[in-house]
Amino acid sequence: MGKGRPRAVEKLGLGQATTVPFNGSLNVPQAPVYYPTEEEFRDPLEFIYKIREEAEVYGICRIVPPKSWNPTFALKLDTFEFPTKTQAIHQLQARVASCDGKTFGLEYGRFLEGQYGRKVKRKKVVFEGEDLDLCRFFNAVKRFGGYDKVVEGKKWGEVARFVRSTGGGKGKISECAKHVLSQLYLEHLYDYESYYNKLNDGKGRNHKKSSQVVERKTDRASDSPCGRKRRKSNSGASVEVNHTLEERFDQICEQCKSGLHAEVMLLCDRCNKGWHMYCLSPPLEAIPPGNWYCFECLNSDKDSFGFVPGRRFSLESFRKVADRTKKKWLGASSFSHVQIEKKFWEIVEGSLGEVEVKYGSDIDTSIYGSGFPRVNDQRPESIDPAVWDEYCASPWNLNNLPKLKGSMLRAVHHNIAGVMVPWLYMGMLFSAFCWHFEDHCFYSMNYHHWGEPKLWYSVPGSKASAFEKVMRSCLPDLFDAQPDLLFQLVTMLNPSVLLQNKIPVYSVIQEPGNFVITFPRSYHSGFNLGLNCAEAVNFAPADWLPHGGFGAELYQLYRKAAVLSHEELLCVVAKNSCNSKALPYLKKELLRIYSKEKTWRERLWKKGIVRSSVMPHRKHPEHVGTEEDPTCIICQQYLYLSAIVCRCRRSKKVCLEHWEHLCECNPRKRHLLFRHSLAELNQLVVMAENSDDCCASESRSRRRHQPCSSDSVFLTKKVNGKKVTFAQVAEEWLLSSCKITQLPFSGDAYDKALRKAEQFIWAGEDMDPVRDMVKNMVDAKNWGESVEKCVLRIESWSLEVANEDKVHLDHITTLLRRDPAPCDVPGHLKLKEHAEAAMAMAKEIQDALSKASTSMSEMEDLDARALNFPIHVKESEELQGKISSLKLWIDTVRKCSNGISPAIDISILYRLRIEMQECHLHLPESEMLLQLIGRAELCQTRCRELLKRCISLKELKELIHDFESLMINISELELLRQCYSDALSWVSRFNRTLENVQDREDQENIIDELKCLQKGGALLKVQVDELSLVEVELRKAYCRDKALKAQASKMPLDFIEQVLSEADELQIEKEKHFESLSEVCCASLNWENHAKQILAAEASMADFEDAIRSAADIFATLPSFSALVDAITTAKMWLEKSLPYLRKDDHSTSSSKLLCLDSLKEQVSVSKLLKVHLDEKMMIQTILTNLEEWKHDAGSCLEDADKILNFDSIEDQMSSDVAFRIKELVTEMERVIAAGLSLRFDFPELPMLQNSYSVLHWCSRVFSFQYIAASIEEVNGLSTEAKGLPMAYGASSLLTSLISGVTWLNKASEVLFLLRSGRRLSQLSDAEGLLLELQNIKVQFPAMVGQLKDSIAKHKAWQDKVQSFLCLNEEEQSHSSLLQLKELGITNAFNCPEMDKVMSEIESVENWRARCCQDVGSSDSGTYSLSTSLVKIKQSLHRSMYIYEKLKCCKIRYFCIGCSMDSDDQEYITCSSCKDCYHLKCLVPTFANTKVSKEYICPYCLLVESGSICRSGDSPLKYSGKRPELKKLIEMSSAVKKFRVWLEEREILQEIVDQALACRDCLDGIVDSALSYLGEDVSSIASRLTIALKALDVVGFHDPLAGHKFDLALARHSWRVRVIKLFESSTKPVIQQIQRHLKEASTIKVPSEDHYMIMLLEIKQTGMQWAETAKKVAADNGELELEQVFELIEAGEKLPIRFTKELKLLQDRSMLYCICRKPYDQRAMIACDKCDEWYHFDCINLVTVPKVYICPACEPFIQGKADLMELVKPDRSAGKDGGEPQTPSPRNMASSRWKSKKAKACSADRSSSEDGFSGIDGLFWRSRKPFRRTAKKRADLGTLTLFPLL
Repeated sequence: MGKGRPRAVEKLGLGQATTVPFNGSLNVPQAPVYYPTEEEFRDPLEFIYKIREEAEVYGICRIVPPKSWNPTFALKLDTFEFPTKTQAIHQLQARVASCDGKTFGLEYGRFLEGQYGRKVKRKKVVFEGEDLDLCRFFNAVKRFGGYDKVVEGKKWGEVARFVRSTGGGKGKISECAKHVLSQLYLEHLYDYESYYNKLNDGKGRNHKKSSQVVERKTDRASDSPCGRKRRKSNSGASVEVNHTLEERFDQICEQCKSGLHAEVMLLCDRCNKGWHMYCLSPPLEAIPPGNWYCFECLNSDKDSFGFVPGRRFSLESFRKVADRTKKKWLGASSFSHVQIEKKFWEIVEGSLGEVEVKYGSDIDTSIYGSGFPRVNDQRPESIDPAVWDEYCASPWNLNNLPKLKGSMLRAVHHNIAGVMVPWLYMGMLFSAFCWHFEDHCFYSMNYHHWGEPKLWYSVPGSKASAFEKVMRSCLPDLFDAQPDLLFQLVTMLNPSVLLQNKIPVYSVIQEPGNFVITFPRSYHSGFNLGLNCAEAVNFAPADWLPHGGFGAELYQLYRKAAVLSHEELLCVVAKNSCNSKALPYLKKELLRIYSKEKTWRERLWKKGIVRSSVMPHRKHPEHVGTEEDPTCIICQQYLYLSAIVCRCRRSKKVCLEHWEHLCECNPRKRHLLFRHSLAELNQLVVMAENSDDCCASESRSRRRHQPCSSDSVFLTKKVNGKKVTFAQVAEEWLLSSCKITQLPFSGDAYDKALRKAEQFIWAGEDMDPVRDMVKNMVDAKNWGESVEKCVLRIESWSLEVANEDKVHLDHITTLLRRDPAPCDVPGHLKLKEHAEAAMAMAKEIQDALSKASTSMSEMEDLDARALNFPIHVKESEELQGKISSLKLWIDTVRKCSNGISPAIDISILYRLRIEMQECHLHLPESEMLLQLIGRAELCQTRCRELLKRCISLKELKELIHDFESLMINISELELLRQCYSDALSWVSRFNRTLENVQDREDQENIIDELKCLQKGGALLKVQVDELSLVEVELRKAYCRDKALKAQASKMPLDFIEQVLSEADELQIEKEKHFESLSEVCCASLNWENHAKQILAAEASMADFEDAIRSAADIFATLPSFSALVDAITTAKMWLEKSLPYLRKDDHSTSSSKLLCLDSLKEQVSVSKLLKVHLDEKMMIQTILTNLEEWKHDAGSCLEDADKILNFDSIEDQMSSDVAFRIKELVTEMERVIAAGLSLRFDFPELPMLQNSYSVLHWCSRVFSFQYIAASIEEVNGLSTEAKGLPMAYGASSLLTSLISGVTWLNKASEVLFLLRSGRRLSQLSDAEGLLLELQNIKVQFPAMVGQLKDSIAKHKAWQDKVQSFLCLNEEEQSHSSLLQLKELGITNAFNCPEMDKVMSEIESVENWRARCCQDVGSSDSGTYSLSTSLVKIKQSLHRSMYIYEKLKCCKIRYFCIGCSMDSDDQEYITCSSCKDCYHLKCLVPTFANTKVSKEYICPYCLLVESGSICRSGDSPLKYSGKRPELKKLIEMSSAVKKFRVWLEEREILQEIVDQALACRDCLDGIVDSALSYLGEDVSSIASRLTIALKALDVVGFHDPLAGHKFDLALARHSWRVRVIKLFESSTKPVIQQIQRHLKEASTIKVPSEDHYMIMLLEIKQTGMQWAETAKKVAADNGELELEQVFELIEAGEKLPIRFTKELKLLQDRSMLYCICRKPYDQRAMIACDKCDEWYHFDCINLVTVPKVYICPACEPFIQGKADLMELVKPDRSAGKDGGEPQTPSPRNMASSRWKSKKAKACSADRSSSEDGFSGIDGLFWRSRKPFRRTAKKRADLGTLTLFPLL
């Protein structure tokens, strides 16, 4: 899987491990790596135990096996197929919670209703042209900590990626979009965030939910008056519920399916489904504030996230998908692990778009196969059986690991997929496994089979709680929607985030062949770096046990089903033998579950659960999981140790902790089921404490003899009004039980006592006496009931009852054997009497069976008496058996004698004779049996005598006839009968075979039949005469078969002659087959004679072919035929091989393969051996002669070439002669080579000629360059060709000399070329050295020598000019002169120090100018461009200084401040604020094209006066070029002074630096004064800042430090302006605006002494104090006087800030109702249908809700009051059955009051009178109005005498 093996931590054996920081993008340190030795590798659990203390602090480690570990991959890759899942990697972290928009809309609508006091229609919110999902928007902001933290961290870009509906958040997010998103949240969701946080913090908690539950229960109960109703199940179908019990289930819990405990059942405010608070995951302790929604309504199916099951893949198809994914994201180039890791986390965080990959995870190896060898798997043939068996049994094989010795999972019976059975993982690039820890906090081991590496991350188990806390804080929206998110394995979090929160994280890179171990409760995650295959399994050594207990408690908390029962595992391990390492952990866990069970059992006893019983025993208690335990319906955990059940729901069980949630029955009706008593659990603890069996037994006995535990003394409860202890109740029971055992037996008394004992048997060892007494009582009860049952059955027995219902004497004897009797049973003596009578009957039967004189009739009479006896004795069975056997014997003997039955074996007769002797009875059938036996023995004797000698067929026939009537099976007689039958059958078969044998064509079948007859006859035990004829007939059949074969196919002539000879011998030659075969033989002999004559003489090809054609008419294989065929075939083959030599020369065949001379010679020699006459033989001989002549010419040329090349003396006068001879020889060689190529033969001399030709041709070219100047390309060509010359001529003297000359020529041309090209790589010494080197070379080159000498002279002249330039003064050393020297030196000068000086100076100047151009923004590094940019900066400095001078002189200057020009022909405009002038063309183009307004304010004054902090990019004074830093300008000025030559930029730069420092001093003065200003008037500061702003825009440089100070001063001024505008606005600000301004002030560090800072703090304090007082008054239920409330409202309206919500509450508080004149106080009220006034039910003595209600004040105006009291309108009150009616909220009452559909004329009068009042007066009038009405109509209130009149 990987290409490398990085070793972060090298471990040899168990040495010290050191961590090395991971040099990756995340800086995650690596976990340790271990390298066990062969010895350490033998036991994995022992090795892990040794490294655990060191490695567990990392949570993970890597183990690299020894080199000898190399298991084969057991799966067949070509047929392996597996399922996959689709992973959306970009959503593992960067996703919002799956929120349901309808639920969010419902809650948001309720919030808006609370804000505005009425239902408000939600506005459509649009972002980027699409509807904005407020639910996703709210969750996205919540992800980053809320609005304030998003603003502070500038996270709006990340939020935008979450809320974009399409494209996965791809695309760049503009600053404008971020700002718009911020404003939308501020407008629509900011207040809702405060409301949401307030609810979650528990503020404003009320009992709305609980009251709502009760009210809903009451309402629904009233809707169904019948005793039987229907409720809906999960599927929507109706379920019949019988309400025979008192409770009625109006709502069922979706988890436990129970309708009980309605007081703790939460109803979802959307779907109206119910959940018990204790059934939720995790459970709720208290009723949540506000509205509550179930997780089904909170989570949207549309947005729900998970890994979608994908299709099945073969390995090859999966590899193709993986390769495409890798190519898409990594391309063809190779990436390091660090780069892949960085890209993965960029994808996870959502910055690279959508990425989906396939992952073959959790593949069950029991179904799809394991990568490790297994015993039951089929072994591939390519694998050695010994290797296969070795790895099948290896402890590191993951299939064996969970059940190794020392593993706690060894006790588990069933195979749990993923835990006991490994899972395979087929990964590709980026496929990931998310943060999680293992089931039950197990260890896990992962083995990497093959492929690319895996990258793991781990958080140690000790930091698991801190990790979970960070996860919840970083992903709050996901955890709000799914509290059990970490159980889902679908969420990642960048390890760098964990490291920032100080959570230790470690990484591991797992290579192929490596193991990775994760420790208990360590969170781990990771991803694959490419295609790979891994396998993983869980295991549990002894030290896992405490972690397993924690995991079980976690499952119980989150209501998750467990994989196995932890308690059962502990008990099974404790009962079985375990090693010493497990004992400390086991003891601790056993003590924990013992204490837990003891606490809960005692608590349940105190609560009244006294019934208990032991659970059924398991068939295999030594294993875990052999039987399925029930689970708790609340927490879903296995109920192994104990459970609670109730008679009302017998199929439902709960654990002890949830006993109250099972039902609402009395605790006495519930039943405790337990598997072990506390004493047995304690014994398990003792066993764990003492590993030695003897010590354990002594400890148990010592504990048993201890007095009762003090716990039973302190365990008390009230019984009949007084406190009693557990021990006292047990003692009382023991006393009463002892009395019961002493009284006469009563089953009811025993049952009652045993039921009372059920409350003690679960307890500890102090209840052992109770358990012993219970055991004795159960035994006594069973014994007594058995005695009574036996007596009853004996006395009530009759013949009509089946014999099986009799009481057995053995059972009675067992009962009577108990001494003393367990209890006093009255029927005990009667049972003894019956037993004695039964024993007497048994003795009589035994006597009858032992006597020989007993007759058959006597035995039958005795059997009849036993049948009528009421007690069953076993002797009666023996008597019945003997009678039956005698009857069967008599019947058998009669059948044998009469011959009625089929033949019987003689052994049966002998057995009947023995039985006759044993029964001692004289029966008539005995003589018949003896006669039959005598005849059978006679037959047997004769048969044996006949078998001892040779048997004739006649004798055998007589014997069989004599005993034909004997119906007895005698083996000898049967054998003889079989022999006789076989002999007759053989003779008949022989005769059938010989019928028409000479005419049959299937002689092979006759041969086979005769062979079979021959073999069969040899095996016969009877003599037959026909056996001697078989051999003769077999020979004839063979001969006929050969003749038939010769006729069917061609046979050799010798074969035919042999067949005819055999036929003569057997006298069958006259048969038709042999006559036709004789004719074929004669024709074959004649052809043979003719063929021999042709072969003897050298005949033509036609004669041979005629003979071959005539042979086809003869149907035989002829001996000479092959010789003829071979001769003609050889001739044709010779002709075919000779054709290439005989073909004429043709250009089209010149490129064909060359011919071989030796093959031609071989053809000539073969032609002499041919037996056929051919004309081509002479043609081949002529070609061979021509070839030998060419070889002679080629040898001569080669000899001449060797002489010339070995010529040693080459002087100047001889070189021309040698060159001429070489030229002639080259011409001759060209001719010979052309002739050799035309012959098309492979001559060995031809390559030699070509090599010699190439060498001589090269030599000729070298001689041509002696007097002609060669170019470097030509010389390089000669050098290149010289390297390719044949090595055979390398030692020749001429070639050696010429090569040396070419080498010198190459050096000289290269020196001249480098000099002329200006590369400065050659030196003067090189040219001079070449001239000296030429003296040692035999071949001279005068032309090249002249060029070298000329170059040396030019170089020395240039050096003299450089020396003269360096002697000039600094001012005279101009840059242009230096450039001229450079250009001249490039073409004429060698490399020298003078050239280095010139080039270094020029390069320094050019580099300086390039840096300057880059800093000032010039596009060209030329002098003109740089000077122009510097002049532009200088002019900007002049303009900036002009602007600063306005601080000293405030006169209006009528020339443009933008261009500093006074041009009358251009139109300008003057700013009415700062009085500066601008040409219209100097303004922005959009303004220049519009009409000029009367008063113009420049952008700078607008910016400063408006308080904005966003500076526009199109200001009129904005400097157009790039602004260098002041520091850079100073560096440029100091650098130019260091050059040797004089530069024109030097003076300009100095002026720029001086003016820039002056501008900065002016700016510092303005900024310092602005920052130190704390007063109220901001106008003076505004003018100064405007000047500084203009000057900064104009100037052509920037200073970051000064600019930062100016931005701070501008920000503070802007803040003051916005504060002023906030209070000058027509609308009062709200407290949130004040808080935001204060927060902004702290950000920009506004001093606390600032005038506006002090003002805001005072306003905030005053407003918050008033708001707090208003909230208290609104909730005081009318304690404060109304006038004081009005004063508080008036004070609130006078505040400079707006408190809308608090004023609304006070206004509602000032509304008084009823005749008691109280504000709304949650009491039930009813409205008058006439005047719409509200009255309390208790104030007007109203009990039920009338259909129409008219208050007493309005009653005189209404007629017909008798029919107004009908009970209807359930909407006017929520009460029922005498319960308190429900009153609508004040908001709803106001709506009903002013918008009633029954408005009358009087309501119009009231509204008209109210129109004259507003504000406080209106509130006062509405509160006082009932007083006036009551006073006016006091005379009509006689009916209200029961109430105090106001």
